[in-house]
Amino acid sequence: MENNSLTRPLGGLGQVAASTAASPQWSGRMAFVLAATGSAVGLGNIWKFPYITGEHGGAAFVLVYLACILVIGIPLLMAEVMIGRRGRHNPPHAMAALAGEAGASPRWRWLGWVGVLTGFLLLSFYVVVAGWAVAYIFDTGAGTFNTATGEQVGAHFGALLASPLTLIFWGSLVLALTLGIVALGVRQGLERAVNLMMPGLFLLLLVLVGYAMTTGHFMQGLAFLFNPDFGKLSGNSVLVALGHAFFTLSLAGGGMMTYGAYLPGKVSIAKTALTIGLLDTLVALLAGMVIFPLVFANGLEPGAGPGLLFVTLPIAFGQMPLGALFGALFFVMLSVAALTSAISLIEPAVAWLTGRYRISRARACLGSGVLMWLLSLGTVFSFNLWEQHTLFGKTFFGGLDYLTSSWIMPLSGLFIALFAGWVMSRTATEQELGRGPGYRLWRFTIRYLSPVFIVLMFLNAIGVFG
Repeated sequence: MENNSLTRPLGGLGQVAASTAASPQWSGRMAFVLAATGSAVGLGNIWKFPYITGEHGGAAFVLVYLACILVIGIPLLMAEVMIGRRGRHNPPHAMAALAGEAGASPRWRWLGWVGVLTGFLLLSFYVVVAGWAVAYIFDTGAGTFNTATGEQVGAHFGALLASPLTLIFWGSLVLALTLGIVALGVRQGLERAVNLMMPGLFLLLLVLVGYAMTTGHFMQGLAFLFNPDFGKLSGNSVLVALGHAFFTLSLAGGGMMTYGAYLPGKVSIAKTALTIGLLDTLVALLAGMVIFPLVFANGLEPGAGPGLLFVTLPIAFGQMPLGALFGALFFVMLSVAALTSAISLIEPAVAWLTGRYRISRARACLGSGVLMWLLSLGTVFSFNLWEQHTLFGKTFFGGLDYLTSSWIMPLSGLFIALFAGWVMSRTATEQELGRGPGYRLWRFTIRYLSPVFIVLMFLNAIGVFG
């Protein structure tokens, strides 16, 4: 397959491009779109987006969030994919090659290392939370929550968190599925999995939206999502929307850069990034169209916080006709979304191990999987055996989440924007993104707007704005 980014002279990239010309690639644009959308669509869309929307007033928050996707998310996504495709390697090697091409310090390779580490750390606790969703498929389908009270559902969730062995079992199952898919390779593993799971995810979402229409409160849910009341917005709401727009596209975790390395050279990065952003946002909105009618139909609180999916919604499903069936389908959908994100979080580490040590993907998956499983035990024990052991007021899980989401990812995103906008030459970025008004808008955004907004998001995350 022709690859224009590899056939033209690339200066410092010549050696890397030559050595990786035979590297695996997606079969085409749609394969990459599905894979990247799967990476972006995860627990953040179906778990976090609905409850933060509920906490911050609904539709006005949604509009600000959409604006942030356009201003921050899409330009940064384009930058990551561009770096991956031009470097044609795992994040550390790609960053080193592009820094060499630009005549910049080789220390930029550490930005790639941070991406690999971030994905590794994120997945170590992501598999545990994803395990909750898998467990709830069986709990809901078995009718555990039928006619259950709020206290009973809360006690059930508490019992799940209090059992280390149960959490280890479900988390290990998610990790094993993830590693099994990644071990099969780009075409046979990642691409085949997302080609099956992403259409299935959208089909499940549409089925559940149809179910939500039968609640008698569907229009109330739509009004909550799409009828803005800007009086409910605060400065903090805007910063929360900015932060979620940054994280929901799976940015600064190494995955998009790695996926970009497999992208054929003739595919438009700009059009692809816009498609991914649209699909990712569509999933979040459809999830809200499922969740809020169910919540309102049962007189529950839309701003119920992180417990919205694992306490509030099981109460709703337990009170409704066919609730066990559709509740199980909901958690199947949540599990699929989690799995498509999980495979992108481990792929950067696997890509680095196979490139650095020339070992098979299976061995790379096994080695990284064992380390990740051991690290995941810290998250498991944070909810039970180590619950009372904290550092700076945070459990192991809380500290790891805070470190990655509040410090590492925003700072990585900032440096990616600076590298793409100020270190890489205009010629290099034009060769990957094309010329024209769209390119000029991207370049202005990535050089000036994105860094400012990311700094604001970072300062908010660490508590500067209270």
